[in-house]
Amino acid sequence: MTFWFLLILGIATYLIVQRSVANITRTPVWLLWLVLMTPAFILTGWTLIKGAKQSPPPSLIIVPLIVCLLLYWTLFMWGHKVPADSSPSQTTDSTSGNNPATETLPVRPIEPEEESNLRNCFPWSVYYVQNIEYRPQAIICRGQLRTNPSQAYQRIRSNIEEQFSDRFLLIFQEGMDGKPFFVLVPNTKSHRQNNSNSIDNKNQVVKALTLLLLTLVTTSFIGAQIAGFEVQKINSDLTLMINGLPYSVCLITILGIHELGHYFTARFYRIKSTLPFFIPVPLFLGTFGAFIQMRSPIPHRKALFDVSIAGPIAGFIATLPLILWGLANSEVVPMGDKSGLLNPEALNPKYSILLAILAKIALGSELTAQSALDLHPVAVAGLLGLIVTALNLMPVGQLDGGHIVHAMFGQRMAMSIGQISRWLLLLLSLVRQEFLLWAIILFLIPLVDEPALNDVTELDNGRDLLGLMAITLLLLIVLPLPGFMARILQI
Repeated sequence: MTFWFLLILGIATYLIVQRSVANITRTPVWLLWLVLMTPAFILTGWTLIKGAKQSPPPSLIIVPLIVCLLLYWTLFMWGHKVPADSSPSQTTDSTSGNNPATETLPVRPIEPEEESNLRNCFPWSVYYVQNIEYRPQAIICRGQLRTNPSQAYQRIRSNIEEQFSDRFLLIFQEGMDGKPFFVLVPNTKSHRQNNSNSIDNKNQVVKALTLLLLTLVTTSFIGAQIAGFEVQKINSDLTLMINGLPYSVCLITILGIHELGHYFTARFYRIKSTLPFFIPVPLFLGTFGAFIQMRSPIPHRKALFDVSIAGPIAGFIATLPLILWGLANSEVVPMGDKSGLLNPEALNPKYSILLAILAKIALGSELTAQSALDLHPVAVAGLLGLIVTALNLMPVGQLDGGHIVHAMFGQRMAMSIGQISRWLLLLLSLVRQEFLLWAIILFLIPLVDEPALNDVTELDNGRDLLGLMAITLLLLIVLPLPGFMARILQI
């Protein structure tokens, strides 16, 4: 079991590193992966030598983790590629040295005689252009904003489309100095034919249904084990997997509704996206979740906020009735030494404020201060629904929570919030080891989030309030029940 867990963790870690940082650092992916996996290798070696019953000393967990995270960050920054917002003098290849003949010169995406037409797209009363920088496959226009950001973007986008048709995508972004600037990026999809859309849609449907059916099988297999059937019996009699359907259907429903919340909101804003795709695995939870892919830019921060928050809200609404029913049908057992958050046979509900409240609503006076819960399979699926909601609401990078704080506070502030959140969760994992894997995952996710086309116009008060409620929901799921609330709830 240790081998399979290490194998899955290693594959998942490699895929995350490859997807998240391979394009923004020259440090080899295998080296970053090896550094991140070192704590797992050390703990696995301890288990093989000392046995699973003997817990490793805290120093063997904390010291390698901190050292490897610092080493990972050092290696990542050592090979970090210069972002597009750097000055032209910094865009040369690091291997070219000081030889001017080998320097990479900027490529002008427009002809020199077209520059006057470009400048005419920026009325001085809307956005006074002071400098135009030509980069490989990008034009950066810097100046002074003279009007409302939303009006400025709409006016200048109309002028660009009138002058250059659909040749460019216009991005309105806030610089590191706080001043907004425009970026024109060639629209690579402007001349793409649409006759392949129907074929692509059919392939999407077939792929989505196939992965859904496979996930139904793998989660039913895990669900049967949660229901109390041994693996050997399930393998010899596959009809026992029917007993895993309550867990399987509930978990797939929660994950599916979460992704459909993203999907339909994206469709509302005419953002092209794929159908939800599930990831089946025959171990662990039976699935690594589900995802959709955005295939067109997000128009503005309001759309970014709405698409991002729709998934967690939809998934949480679907989770509530399922977890309440599951908790009501769970068995109350005495609290033991092994009671914890991730033990479905002796769950300590006080590990989460929201979980404790829901358990008290479902079980009433049956739940006391000395009670733990032997979870019903539906309650296990509901608990995973809460965990998925909390993980997605983490305000880091390209997670839903990262998009939400980006839309609320802007990209610069969102990066600071994400960095603070990662370290806070790491500190929390020293007290609650259940969050150690979460902390590692968050440090693998880059803080930079892709900007919306209009990334300057701010949200309205209603969306800001909804975003704060989402952050509050995250805290209610993650934080343990305080003593005064436990006394009020009598648990």
